[in-house]
Amino acid sequence: MGVDAGLLLYLLAVPLVTALLAFLLKSRRLVEGLHVLGTALLCSLSLRLVTAVSGGRLLALHDLLHADQLSALLVFIIGVMGFLVGLYSVGYMRQELEGGETDEPQLSSYYGLFHLFLFTMVLSALANNLALLWVAVEATTLASAFLVGHHRRQTAAEGAWKYVLLCSIGLAFALYGTILTYVNAFSVLGDAHRALLWTELARNAGSLDPQLMKLAFVFILIGFGTKAGLFPMHTWLPDAHSEAPSPASALLSGVLLKSALVGIMRYYSIASQAVPDGFAQRLLLVFGLLTVCAGALFILVQPDLKRKLAYSSIEHVGVIATGLGVGGPLGVFAALFHTLNHSVTKSVLFCTAGTIGLRYGTRDTTRIRGVLKVMPLTGAMFLAGVVAAAGSPPFGIFLSEFTTIAAGLGNGQIASTALLIAGLLIAFVALVLLVSETVFGPAPDDPPRGDGNALMTIPVGVLVALMAVLVLLPGPLHELVYGAVAVVLQAR
Repeated sequence: MGVDAGLLLYLLAVPLVTALLAFLLKSRRLVEGLHVLGTALLCSLSLRLVTAVSGGRLLALHDLLHADQLSALLVFIIGVMGFLVGLYSVGYMRQELEGGETDEPQLSSYYGLFHLFLFTMVLSALANNLALLWVAVEATTLASAFLVGHHRRQTAAEGAWKYVLLCSIGLAFALYGTILTYVNAFSVLGDAHRALLWTELARNAGSLDPQLMKLAFVFILIGFGTKAGLFPMHTWLPDAHSEAPSPASALLSGVLLKSALVGIMRYYSIASQAVPDGFAQRLLLVFGLLTVCAGALFILVQPDLKRKLAYSSIEHVGVIATGLGVGGPLGVFAALFHTLNHSVTKSVLFCTAGTIGLRYGTRDTTRIRGVLKVMPLTGAMFLAGVVAAAGSPPFGIFLSEFTTIAAGLGNGQIASTALLIAGLLIAFVALVLLVSETVFGPAPDDPPRGDGNALMTIPVGVLVALMAVLVLLPGPLHELVYGAVAVVLQAR
């Protein structure tokens, strides 16, 4: 096994070992130091993977692990968001500790679960075996459910149970889809090991039975679509995202949803070759448009700040699914570029929302006023995040949404594109109202003025800078996204 192939093992070992050590440590300072070191190492390894896959795919552990440009894009998101949100976590949890929202014994569990969550997401990105992919996505549920219930209040416990129940039911459908795909592949390849490897299925997708693959893709879309937050399987998401500590919410929205979507993309790539009549595209287009419109409408009526952001995440998942449904190089590029943009933007929003919630002592948007006056720096970063999430220029989400619309019009899908534009306009209005209600206006007298500590503001500032950088899509990242497009379309 070469050095580059060993990189895949290091990517898994770092968060797993960090998690195990964090559970054992009782000192707050030691566990914080370990946490920062672990996220920094994972981030550096994820950047190394981006360079490594430029020379071709990597395989390890008898082909059970695999990395191509699509894997590297997801691992890049996990590594960078894990590091920056992880730094924010240290400052945020200190504030919660001071406010009595958590206690020192819970910190070890929180940081251990944080890294266990990162481990399961990295495993889902690197899994070449379809059964291992299903196990990894299911494991993300178990790891993150305890983060959702971290605060040990009734609403958090209810959110965690709802999350586990609905996602486990959904992933049961994904298991049926995995089994059908395996049976289909085994009848073609005649080898039990090869029939579960995505690399082998991608090479032989044209020989698979179209009817079996149609049924398998329906099950996969329902199963992984539940985890991704596609309508109408989305109902767990607002409860889980709103009850988790804000750094965990940032990972759930910015990273976890993308792990499930990449699983869908793997099967989408196979189904598009096995069923060349556009079945997978049409299905994704329908679910994507329904998700955009439903998410946008729910943003309007929610008074809870984090639930608004959760429904905004649902809307953006719909945009990604719509890009895949539109299809073609431009549509898939728009979906993958939107995946990257949304990860950064929603991390900014959930982190700043957490800081605002700590300062105001509430998430009720009817009671949050004058954020720019109370917390100027956090208010400015929150404003930038909302403007970006609304799809306004000059941020990357505007570009990826515009590209999705252009791809739809270019493919002659006028009615679908019009519905997408309508959903985006509703979301834009809802987020503009959010800004006008919370960021501007007179500040209340009761909350103390000032932003959070440096560990809460600096990482979010870096994320805001990334939102601007992604518009330019610098060289290596540009090549990575285009390489991921080629993987999904099986151009190489």
